[in-house]
Amino acid sequence: MTTLIRTAAASASWKDYLELTKPKVVALMIITSAIGMLLSTPGAISWQVLLLGNIGIALCAGSAAAINHVVDRRIDVHMARTQRRPLAQGRVNPLHALLFALVLGVLGMGILLLWINPLTAWLTLGSLLGYAVIYTSFLKRATPQNIVIGGLAGAAPPLLGWTAVTGRIDAEALLLVLIIFAWTPPHFWALAIHRKAEYAKVAIPMLPVTHGEQYTKLHILLYTFMLFAVSLLPYVIHMSGMLYLVAAVGLGLRFIDWAWALYRDSRKHAAIKTFKFSLWYLLWLFVALLVDHYAGVIGWL
Repeated sequence: MTTLIRTAAASASWKDYLELTKPKVVALMIITSAIGMLLSTPGAISWQVLLLGNIGIALCAGSAAAINHVVDRRIDVHMARTQRRPLAQGRVNPLHALLFALVLGVLGMGILLLWINPLTAWLTLGSLLGYAVIYTSFLKRATPQNIVIGGLAGAAPPLLGWTAVTGRIDAEALLLVLIIFAWTPPHFWALAIHRKAEYAKVAIPMLPVTHGEQYTKLHILLYTFMLFAVSLLPYVIHMSGMLYLVAAVGLGLRFIDWAWALYRDSRKHAAIKTFKFSLWYLLWLFVALLVDHYAGVIGWL
């Protein structure tokens, strides 16, 4: 055992530890967190909040991702998408990964407690535990609704950004959470259809495995309609203006178009293409919120 640990430690590089944090996922989370900060006030926000707040949130998100790698290391070996991960390949020892996650989490919480505010720190900790413990360790293996229930943790970043600036939970911030919460099932279920055989192989009860592809495609379509309705609420409550409405309608109709194509099986590789579009959808929807916000602030709209 000692020899194996030494071998893993010797073969691990800084890139392996960076990969443990799922940097691409964390980057999207920080974009939504930063936008949540900027949307929370018509005025300027301090560089301390913008920089340290997002660093603290990113460190905690990276900590949760590293724990996910540890918990899933045995099933990652059997999935093409994950089999080259550092723990699956034995380049990083699980104990070292847990210590790395602990250091990241403590640093992130320390930054948020010392330089941001306690509300943001505890909400971030709740999000970390929700993803790393409740979703990864329990829900993922317990129910085909895992991503619906566990999606709340992944939807938290814009709320965390909002509270980092304001120190309070407002309805507008919860609406941003609701948008990501509604987006999560069609996003992940599209990927689950594409990777159905791999999830079945490792006995993860994703919806396409337990209920079949057509059932999942129907639910993707239904959730996409739900997302479309939810995405219009910022305009309805006067949180945003016409510029955002046009973007939300355009992006939403395109998402529905992909979901319909997936349901009807009318395009090649529709599942993975729907998944990829969903990433761009969320990014551009939040960018539209931000552009509309500042257009309104400076009186363009």
